[in-house]
Amino acid sequence: MNRVDRPAPPRIAAPDLPDELVEVEGLSAHADLLRSRIVRLDAVTDASHAALTECRVEAPVVDRLDLLGATLVDVEVEGLRAASLSGREARLRRVRITGGRIGTLDLAGAEADEVEIRGIRIDYLSLAGARVEDLHIVDCVLGTLDLPHAVLSRVRIEETRADEVDSRGMRSDGVDFRGLDAVSFLDVAALRGVTISPWQAEQLAASFAASLGIDVRA
Repeated sequence: MNRVDRPAPPRIAAPDLPDELVEVEGLSAHADLLRSRIVRLDAVTDASHAALTECRVEAPVVDRLDLLGATLVDVEVEGLRAASLSGREARLRRVRITGGRIGTLDLAGAEADEVEIRGIRIDYLSLAGARVEDLHIVDCVLGTLDLPHAVLSRVRIEETRADEVDSRGMRSDGVDFRGLDAVSFLDVAALRGVTISPWQAEQLAASFAASLGIDVRA
C-alpha cells in the first residue's frame, strides 16, 4: 500500500512569466498591466483595484503600497522594502514574494491561491478573514501572524519564527505548522486540523490543558 503524505503539501507553481517584459515606472489606481517589469514606485503608491498579470516588481523601496482590491496573477515581487503593503480584499494567484523587509503586510479578506512568501522579515502579517489555498511561507521572521477567522487549506510554514500567532476562529484543512517556531498562540483550540511536531505539542501542553479546563498543578 502506498504511503499517503499528510498533510498534503501546497500545490504551488512558479509565476508564469515571459522571457521579455516591458519596463514600467510606477503604479496607479485601476492600472491594468500585462507582461511588465515595474522598476520604480512612489514613496506612497496607490495601486488600489489595479490588475497585474505576468509582471515582476523589482526591489522597490516604499513607505506604503496600497493594493486594496487589486488582482495579481503570475506576479513576482523581489526585494521589497516597505513600511506597509496593504492587499486587503485583493485576489492573488501564483504570486511569489521574496526577500526584503516589510513592516505590515495586510492581506485581510484577501483570496490567495498558490502564494509563496520566502526570506522576508515581516513585523505584522495579517490574513484575518482571508481565504487561502496553497500557501508556502519559508525562511521568514515574523512579529505577529494574524489569522482570526481565516480559512486555510494546504498551508505549510517552514524555517520560520513568530513572536505571536493569533489563531482565533481560524479554520484549517491540511495546514502544516511543524516548521513554525512560535512563542505563543492566542487560541490553541483553533489549531484543530493543524499538524504540529511532538516538540511543539510539548511546548503547548499547558495551553492545551487550559483550553480543556484542566487544572495542572505540581
